[in-house]
Amino acid sequence: MFENRCWWVSGASSGIGEALARALGARGAAVILSGRNLAALEAVAKDLAAALVLPFEATDYARIPDLVAEAWSWRGRVDGLVNNAGITQRSLAVDTSFAVYERLIGVNLLGPIALTQGNLPRMIQAGGGRIVAIASVAGHAGVPLRSGYCAAKHGVVGYHDAVRAETAGQGIEVLVVSPGSIRTNVARNALLSDGSRRGVSDSVIDNAIPPAEAARSIVGAIEAGQRELLLATGAELDLVNLRRRDPDALFDRMAALVQDGYARRMAADSGRQTDRA
Repeated sequence: MFENRCWWVSGASSGIGEALARALGARGAAVILSGRNLAALEAVAKDLAAALVLPFEATDYARIPDLVAEAWSWRGRVDGLVNNAGITQRSLAVDTSFAVYERLIGVNLLGPIALTQGNLPRMIQAGGGRIVAIASVAGHAGVPLRSGYCAAKHGVVGYHDAVRAETAGQGIEVLVVSPGSIRTNVARNALLSDGSRRGVSDSVIDNAIPPAEAARSIVGAIEAGQRELLLATGAELDLVNLRRRDPDALFDRMAALVQDGYARRMAADSGRQTDRA
């Protein structure tokens, strides 16, 4: 499944992507590393026995055909694709510029779609392959201050679920992973309402699941042939289960969170002031 197989990981310069690249490499896979940070990708590559660095911006869709051609020519095929690149948000919808939504949808949804569409026909022609989509619990529930991120991650879940259904008889296996909080820079790199970088983390993120542990769970799910992995615990896992079991209760809980001053507290953490919610 991994030994002498070729896996392509986007967002491989840090966080879950880096941890997954290392975990796949440790199991004998040749790994294609993609992301924007060339120096960080090269640092990861140095620790792997077989690695190809293919840096690119997730929204540079025009480059995808050439990148796919280069990736497939490296080892003759791509056996697995991990759609991991992403960026989140910390701003109320009413305050958020449309450009921020374009960025969130472009990176988190259209980027994975473009990369999958580039690889899917080749995978089918080669007899099959595996696609792993890193979604989020925010892809199952509407979470305050993350409207664009939620929209994109809901799309990630829906798109990959549909691809799974369409290609199940063609050798394609699709795993959708929905993490809760993972100990990464995701909150620090989150976009504010004007598109600027938040610059600070959250305590829940700083005390969350380590990326290496998340990677082990994801690799285990791939090995087990799972189609869905909810990589969350506690209240974050409850969000997904409550959305499925009692949507009205979830809607009320999220509204109460905002009414209780959640947005003000997050704005204070970011060093920004708001009169709203």
